[in-house]
Amino acid sequence: MRIAIAGAGAVGRAIAGELLISGHSVMLIERKASAVAPEAIPGARWVHADACELGRLEEAELQNIDVMIAATGDDKANLVTSLLAKIEFAVQRVVARVNDPRNEWLFDESWGVDVAVSTPQMLASLVEEAVTVGDLVRLMTLRQGSANLVEVTLPDDTPLAGKPVRRIPLPRDAALVTILRGGRVIVPEPDDPLEGSDELLFVTSDGVESELRQALGLGSSEGYGSPAG
Repeated sequence: MRIAIAGAGAVGRAIAGELLISGHSVMLIERKASAVAPEAIPGARWVHADACELGRLEEAELQNIDVMIAATGDDKANLVTSLLAKIEFAVQRVVARVNDPRNEWLFDESWGVDVAVSTPQMLASLVEEAVTVGDLVRLMTLRQGSANLVEVTLPDDTPLAGKPVRRIPLPRDAALVTILRGGRVIVPEPDDPLEGSDELLFVTSDGVESELRQALGLGSSEGYGSPAG
C-alpha cells in the first residue's frame, strides 16, 4: 500500500520503519525542518510540509495515497490532517493518534477518522489482557465503534474444556477469530476442542457482548475492559 504519515517524530519514524519492512511505500510528512532526516528512514519519501495545509498536501499528491496516518503529538493537528485527507483527497483509510484520552471522543468519522489509536487506553487494555483470567477484555474498537476486538483467557477449570468450538452458542454478531494456545495461533475449526488457559479473540458488536459473556459462562460484567481506541 501507499501510506502517508504526518509527523516524523519517534512514533512516526517507528511506524514508517515497520511498514517499510512489510513492503509498503511510505511518505513521511514533517513540519519542522530540523526533524526532516532522510538518513534516519532511508526507504521513505520525506516531505517538508505542514500536513494541516491543503496546498502542501496537494503538492505531496495525497490523492494517490491509500492510507493516511496522523501521528503528530498534537491532537488538533491530527484531527485537521485526518479531515483534509478524507474530505479533500478521498483517502480510503485514515488512522489517527490520540495523545490526550480526553480528546478521544472527537476522533470519529465526522473528522474523517476511521481508526483512532489512544496509547494510554491501549496500554491499559493490554495490561488487563495480561492479568485477567475468566473475563472479557476489550482490546480495540473498530469501524467507528460498530465492532470491538475482545479477548478472554479461559480459566484452567473452565466448563468449556474439551468441547468443540461448534458447541459454543455464540450470538449472531460475534465471531471467534483466533485461539492462542501455548505460543500457537490457531484458526478455529468447528471441531477444534477448547482447553483451559486458551486465549480466545472475538470480533463482536457492542450489543451482544453480554450475550457472549453468558455463552462463555463468565458471569457478571463488572470490571469489563475499556476500548483501546
